[in-house]
Amino acid sequence: MFYFLIVVAVLLLGYAAFLVRFVRQGRRIPPAAYLGLAVLNGLILAAVLAWAVAR
Repeated sequence: MFYFLIVVAVLLLGYAAFLVRFVRQGRRIPPAAYLGLAVLNGLILAAVLAWAVAR
């Protein structure tokens, strides 16, 4: 489970870096990008809660 958390965290950081680069080019972030961030954050939250309950 710990490795899963690391993989999801790295994906989230990569996605956030992509969005920052997108904004620096002067383009707006599409609304679907916020949904992607919410899904990745929710995945991390659910995994952390499941990991904490399992301990």
